[in-house]
Amino acid sequence: MKLYLTSSPIGAYRQWGQQDYPGVNPANNLVEELKKDWQDDAKCLLISADPDAFEMNDIMARDFEEKFAKSELSVDRFDVCDHRNGKDIIEDIFEYDFIVLGGGHVPTQNAFFNELKLTPKIQKFDGIVMGISAGTMNCAKIVYAQPESEGESIDPNYERFIEGLGLTKFMVIPHYQAIKDDVLDGKRVMEEISYPDSIGREFYALTDGSFILQRDGAKKLYGEAYLVKDGGIRKICENGQVLDID
Repeated sequence: MKLYLTSSPIGAYRQWGQQDYPGVNPANNLVEELKKDWQDDAKCLLISADPDAFEMNDIMARDFEEKFAKSELSVDRFDVCDHRNGKDIIEDIFEYDFIVLGGGHVPTQNAFFNELKLTPKIQKFDGIVMGISAGTMNCAKIVYAQPESEGESIDPNYERFIEGLGLTKFMVIPHYQAIKDDVLDGKRVMEEISYPDSIGREFYALTDGSFILQRDGAKKLYGEAYLVKDGGIRKICENGQVLDID
């Protein structure tokens, strides 16, 4: 498997439609790396984050297909997996060359993955898997579900650490450039929620346009990123740079 853990490969969070490139974000050599792994006329599958948002899922798949084509990544078809077809399409998962795990609400998507019994299937998948935002977060063996909806940070029943797909050990916080100053339930999301949660743990905070690539046993970080660890944060990589991580 070639695993791409992205924050957002087709635009900037909260700034959709403002990108100055036509297809996939070319920053940090993402398109060039994808072309190394891409199958011509790839059969693609979007596994949604919200399995009941049928119209949104269809629009998202069409948007992905268009943007990949504009980046000269040829697509035969771009199917959608949601509650219309979930368990049936997962039975045919090995027919695909490229799987996108879409962005959205982490616990909602995690529950859908569990419903599909996706973990044992996708762990044997030999093509390209790309996580986007929540999809990236849910790739981890243990997922850090950073609170994002009103009330989650103060809900005693909200689980911040849940079992994921087990494709990587890296716990990712996406869209760092957009959420770093967010306030939720009267708390600063990073300083008062995620920093304390990082005691004894490591979170990789990625800005949009940055990504982690796992390929052939190597694990590399591309672009601007920060390590949140033991209650603090430090920048570990700049845009245009590549860092070996483990």
